[in-house]
Amino acid sequence: MKRIILTTLISTMTLVTNQAAAQTAKSAADLVKEAKAQIENLTPAQVKSEIDKGNVTIIDIREPEELRQNGVIPGSINAPRGMLEFYADSSLPYHKPEFKKDSRIILQCASGGRSALAVVTLKQMGYTNVAHLDGGFKAWKEAGLPVTKKE
Repeated sequence: MKRIILTTLISTMTLVTNQAAAQTAKSAADLVKEAKAQIENLTPAQVKSEIDKGNVTIIDIREPEELRQNGVIPGSINAPRGMLEFYADSSLPYHKPEFKKDSRIILQCASGGRSALAVVTLKQMGYTNVAHLDGGFKAWKEAGLPVTKKE
């Protein structure tokens, strides 16, 4: 009898735990929404204004194939999302010199989801002056702003 009660109790606890985990699970859209609430979201016009003023680094976190197919914002630096943390960490051999914690950095991707998540990551790594292009490269192009082809 004790064994049946114990088995029932364990089964009930497992069910409750699994239900709680399912209720707290988040979708990619949830994560992006949360990220955008914590970061600086810039319009294409605001990004263009910062580029025109100078002293800003635009980091394009799309994959190289996306750049070849769609073009790039002139002067942007490619750092695919999968390598971002490694490029941004100055203690690693992968570090890219364009990543400076005290510099103005604006991230952009295709539509603004990956770059929003990436800004949160850079902030966690100690970057303080980082923002993203809300709407991404798509919004940039739709605004009629300059695009160059990537070879």
